[in-house]
Amino acid sequence: MTLGVAWALDWMRGAAARVEHHKDELVELDRQIGDGDHGANLARGLATVVARLEELSSPPALVSDVLRVAATTVMSTVGGASGPLYGTAFLRAARVTARPELDPQGLVAMLEACVDGAHQRGGAVVGDKTMVDALAPAAEAAARAAGEGADVVGVLRAASLAARAGAESTAGLTAVKGRASYLGERSVGVADPGAVSSALVVEAAYEAAAAAMRRAA
Repeated sequence: MTLGVAWALDWMRGAAARVEHHKDELVELDRQIGDGDHGANLARGLATVVARLEELSSPPALVSDVLRVAATTVMSTVGGASGPLYGTAFLRAARVTARPELDPQGLVAMLEACVDGAHQRGGAVVGDKTMVDALAPAAEAAARAAGEGADVVGVLRAASLAARAGAESTAGLTAVKGRASYLGERSVGVADPGAVSSALVVEAAYEAAAAAMRRAA
């Protein structure tokens, strides 16, 4: 089984829905260590992604077409650092997904590109208490799963579990990037909102894949 444009569209719809559902949680996390608008901004941005995909004059032919719309939309609609970070992650992912279908290795390449984009834009590495703390473990877990012969659903399941664990681990870290870094040790005890939202987005990719497999059964 491979995953194509229909999955990518479902992924974006699912990501928008999950972030909207957890918007208040993200706002509260950001209120404690940021400027308090991450949840609302990202929810609005992803909702706009879905709207723009639905308004296209012709349906996307490649997975990269979906990711490119996501990239340009969040860059233009999500304020603060999140828009450029998410936008660059999606844009890098679009560069390696210019095909109608993705196999397990294609998904690994996509996730690794997301990590590269987030790192390139923000300069963060694992341990800096950012979205990279969710995305990097997700890409690594996906690569391990693919190497062990997992199918596309298994690869994304591994990625989603690792992303969630990575996001939760940020509560124990001291922020060294962004507004949260001004708090120093006072940022410890609160999970990074960007890492938490990144986990939600990866989880949506897995849920969309699992739904596609159920439909195909």
